[in-house]
This record gives sequence, structure tokens and C-alpha cells, in this order.
Amino acid sequence: MQKQYLMTPGPTPVPAEVLLAQARPMIHHRTPDFSAILMEAVAGLKVIFQTQASDVLIFSCSGTGAMESAFANCFCAGDTVIVARNGKFGDRMVQIAKVYGLSVVDLSYEWTETVKPADIERALAENPAARSVVVVQSETSSGVLNDVEAIGAIVRERHDCVFIVDSITGIGAVPCKTDEWGLDVVMTGSQKGLMLPPGLAALTVSPKAWKAYERSTLPKYYFDWMKYKKNLEKETTPFTPPVSLIIGLTEAIRMMLDEGIENIIERHSTLAEATRRGCEALGMKLFAPPEGRGSAVTPVWVPDGIDGKAIVKIMKNKYGVTIAGGQDDYAGRIFRVGHLGYFGPFDIITTLAALEMTLAELGYDFERGSGIKAAEAVFMGEDR
Repeated sequence: MQKQYLMTPGPTPVPAEVLLAQARPMIHHRTPDFSAILMEAVAGLKVIFQTQASDVLIFSCSGTGAMESAFANCFCAGDTVIVARNGKFGDRMVQIAKVYGLSVVDLSYEWTETVKPADIERALAENPAARSVVVVQSETSSGVLNDVEAIGAIVRERHDCVFIVDSITGIGAVPCKTDEWGLDVVMTGSQKGLMLPPGLAALTVSPKAWKAYERSTLPKYYFDWMKYKKNLEKETTPFTPPVSLIIGLTEAIRMMLDEGIENIIERHSTLAEATRRGCEALGMKLFAPPEGRGSAVTPVWVPDGIDGKAIVKIMKNKYGVTIAGGQDDYAGRIFRVGHLGYFGPFDIITTLAALEMTLAELGYDFERGSGIKAAEAVFMGEDR
């Protein structure tokens, strides 16, 4: 028997309380029982998204479905949108925008860079008719955290321009103050900080985003935001929902609200710092720049002479610890340790122990135990 540890940035581990909630007998989705569960989930998500002004909609899909819905509901064919991208999921935003016939102002950065608010301001000045700015807050592929607070302060002054934020691996790991920062559409997925299996996505729709919806002429049916809004007013859903997932969502939200949003953010910050210090103590270099490191995932450069794909393979097959490899051009060049959602200090200690044993097996020269020691110092408050 081998115990398994899931240390990826999605899917993430699911708490036993959530799993047990999902195992309850099935109920019908057109009943007062389900309506009560649905509305509790929506109310809890508004707290987690930190919004009172925006509507929160829940979809039966992965995060990419929420991405696509944002484009389908906010624009007309030919509209200009500014997309700032510094990772795989920013790239996906560009791809979706082009599928819908939008004119994309492409602000492309290296994956090791952050999006610069000054570049957004310049792009808006050069494209005054732009209908949106689109940014990924927490890039899963690179671990880079973009400053959506600063960008929001710029975009909120443009009354016909909505700010769309992919916070799929941000919500529940880093601060994301939807109302205070002027974020019009913010999205997340169930398999991330919400501590659920994949299959749900949620997003916020601000009053400004609803105005964009009113002029939108792009085709939409399943992802038509108004269908969800009108049905929520009747405490139901427009289509058959994944009942068990929404029951689990309600349980996960209860756990999150019991812990408190600020405490959740601090816990993730500590987990990320311990992971970073542990990897640096082993002589490895971090991928994301110091000014833009998020708390959801830590990408690390593979040491020279070491097979990056072998690190991932050995850790999983021999030690039962599943981490993520690099994506696209960085496959085999970096590895990524996820710590988003249901994680605690000993998950990080275990992962670093498996990493040390794997690196030793691959012939990497380092002081055995130094990564674990560095992480312990963070958790004990000695090195923060």
C-alpha cells in the first residue's frame, strides 16, 4: 500500500467533510431542499469573492467555461479587448477572444514577468474604444501574481470598459477584493481553493458588466448569464445542476467561513513561503519573480543536469507525492508544487522530503534535510 499526496494546483485535495456531504442520498433539484442549499452556496460565494454589488453565478463546467461565458456575454463581434498574458491561461483568453471574432490588443509578456499596470494604461490610451481589459490574477502555469488591484483602479474610470479577471487559482489563496478593487467579472473553479472535485465554476457580474451584457450580440445559450440570474431570483437553476457538487460546495464554504477569509489568505502565504524557502535551501531557483509570487503554486527551475520529468515521475511512482510539471515551452524545465486549498504544514514537509529523496536518487548534490529544515523554520515563525 502507498499513501497518496496530491500536491498539484488543481485538482486539489478534497476534505473528508466535503466528500461525505457529496455522498448523501440524491435529492431532486426542483425542490425547496435544493433551493436552500443553492442559495446558501451563492451567499457564501459572495463573501469569498468579497462582493455585495455583484451577482454570483454558478455553472456546471470547468473554469474554462466561465472564461468563455465572459466573452460571450460582454461583447459584440469586432469589439476591441485588451488581453494581458504571461502564461498558459492568459494565452487561452486570447484564443477564446479570437474564436468570438473580437479584435485583440495582445499585451504579451514572458512567463517570468508580471503584467505592468502602466502598459494597461498606455494600451487604453491608444485604444479608447476598448470594451475590456482581461488579466489572469494568479497564473497557474507560472505562479506569477498580477496586480489586479492597481489595474482595477485604472479600468474602473472607463465606464464602457469592463475588467475581466481570471482568479481561478487566486480565489481562496490570495487577496481578491472584487468590489473594493473595481473588478467587474471574477471567476474561479471548484477544483482549486474551493476544495471540491472538478465540475463547477463560479463568477461575479458587476453592474457595469450587466450593462455590457445588454449591448452584447454574441451568440449564447447554455452560458447566457441572464438565464442564471432570473432563475436565481426564483432560487433555482436554468438547467440540471450537479446536485452533489453543490451540496459539497455548501459544506466547503462553511469550512472556509469558519476559518475566515483573512486566515485562509495568511495560511496560504505561510505555505507558499515555506515551500519557497525549502526549495531555495536545496540550491534551486524559483521561477516567478520576487515582486509577483502568488500563494497558490510554487514553480521551481529544474537544476542543471537533472531530468525534470523524472522528478515528477519518481515523486509520484516511488513516494506517492504528485506534483505538476511545467507546461508548453517549460515542460521538463520547471516543476510546480501546489498548495492551494486543503493544505497544511505537514503536506509541505512531506513534499519536500519526497523531493529531497528524489533529487538524491537523480544525483543532485545538496545537503540532505536542508529543505525540510528551512520549511520548519517558517512554520515555527523563525524565518518570516
